[in-house]
Amino acid sequence: MKKILVVGAGCILMTGLLLSCTTQNVAEKKAQAEATRNLGEAYLRQGKYRIALMQLKKAEEMFPSDHILQDDLGLAYLYLKEPDQAILHFKRALELKDNYTPARNNLGNAYAEKKEWDKAIEQYKMVTLDLLYGTPQFPLSNLGVVYYELKEYELSAQYYLKALDINPEFVQALYGLAKTYMEMDRVPDAIVKLQTAVGISPDSAVLHFELARAYALDRQYTKALNAYHKVAEINPSSTLADRALIEARKIKNRK
Repeated sequence: MKKILVVGAGCILMTGLLLSCTTQNVAEKKAQAEATRNLGEAYLRQGKYRIALMQLKKAEEMFPSDHILQDDLGLAYLYLKEPDQAILHFKRALELKDNYTPARNNLGNAYAEKKEWDKAIEQYKMVTLDLLYGTPQFPLSNLGVVYYELKEYELSAQYYLKALDINPEFVQALYGLAKTYMEMDRVPDAIVKLQTAVGISPDSAVLHFELARAYALDRQYTKALNAYHKVAEINPSSTLADRALIEARKIKNRK
């Protein structure tokens, strides 16, 4: 009887050791995967999307059940203009953690990239219901973008204004609202929003180009010329600078 008890105790001890080793291995793999994920995220922030994807795929091999990693993979594919692959990973992130709102907002962005506007609207509106989401101006501004694309300008303006109520210096919403106002023949209002945006981001060639366009529509040609020349000054070798100089010549010929 004693021998049987000793053997039984030995089995329990061995099982405990095996479980301990397994838990330790899983923890080590998870830690390695997180470190690799962090490296991939760093490459994402630097705009090195292909290298980022390589690191993130390595992390996925080690620990695929990480909702943050799946969201990062979705972002990498989205930045590489592969929205279908991005959607798979954003959905996987939400399967792993259904209240991970950043992945839901990104899923909306992926649908918007595919011009699947109804699906994008559905995701963005779900994001706006999350009272704990730290940057609600993003889904609100995204809804502004979608309704602008659908030519529903009143709705577009409403959502941009809601975004600006939360963050009055949110340049993306100022820019989008200005474009919407121009479509609504509210050019002076567009100019005010663009002037504010340029004051916040003075080195943005896109903002100066849009401001020049608004000045030209309002027949403020001297200001339009100055703004177009600013575009060329900020980014002289860009396609946008070429367009700005063409528009500037048109104004000079008109005068």
